[in-house]
Amino acid sequence: MSSPKVEIYSKMYCGYCYRAKRLLDSKGVAYVEYDITLGGEKRREMLDRKPDAMTVPQIFIDDVAIGGSDELAALERDGKLDALLGL
Repeated sequence: MSSPKVEIYSKMYCGYCYRAKRLLDSKGVAYVEYDITLGGEKRREMLDRKPDAMTVPQIFIDDVAIGGSDELAALERDGKLDALLGL
């Protein structure tokens, strides 16, 4: 079984971004991080993918918008994150 593609849109000095990445790192999950601190094409891409995104991080697993750090932590707390990550 292949690992799902995990993507995170983040900004520098973002505590929530750090928390989400730390959780994924603790599980040994590889992810692609897009720094949108200065806006640009990746910020536009994030908004195309999730038009109501007002905060970072925005996390996608296999192109499905998961939400932010709180939503990722809730999935972990509810025992659902490992299944999404193929663990």
